[in-house]
Amino acid sequence: MFENSCLLYRVPKFITFAAMKREMRGNVCVFCASSANIDARYLDDARELGQRLAQGGWRCVNGGGAVGLMGAVTDGSLDAGGMVTGVIPKFMVDNGWCYDRLEDVIVTADMHQRKHTMSEMADAVIALPGGVGTLEELLETLTWRQLGLVKTPVIILNTLGYYDSLLALLQHAIDEGFMKPGHASLWRVASTPAEAVALLDHPEDVVIESKY
Repeated sequence: MFENSCLLYRVPKFITFAAMKREMRGNVCVFCASSANIDARYLDDARELGQRLAQGGWRCVNGGGAVGLMGAVTDGSLDAGGMVTGVIPKFMVDNGWCYDRLEDVIVTADMHQRKHTMSEMADAVIALPGGVGTLEELLETLTWRQLGLVKTPVIILNTLGYYDSLLALLQHAIDEGFMKPGHASLWRVASTPAEAVALLDHPEDVVIESKY
């Protein structure tokens, strides 16, 4: 389907009735790495997160890739009977990077439309470790949240202390006056997949302080 010269189409797969009931809980958008040459403990946490999302009745929405943490979180969810939607740009599909296990695929025209689509679908966001792409997605979502454009809860899964430096930088930005103290409530931090999913079950009713 073409709308305003932007490609956006859905490639549905077979979905069981039990899975359809499970997806009604909500969509959790997972930002994470597509890198494979990493410590196995990152992959273990990604698989466990996918499994726990499925067991908790959450649909996982991710970038649709087959390798790294992206593939691991998909495997964890699907192996536990959950549902996963991959949102992936057409050029990645053309390069064969889309995971063929996915039950549901949304193909976008480009990276910008991918992020917009994922944001619109998300009832919550969990950020796993990743590189510049993951950091961009996380920080852009926090920016939108700070500006009041989205109200999506954001959880940072800090496996092996991966995000310690970023969290310290954000606190430094607050200390130096580039962010307000109340902006520390833009995100919540979990040390384990179990803790991350528990935070989904106990959302905070937070009013984000205006940037201005």
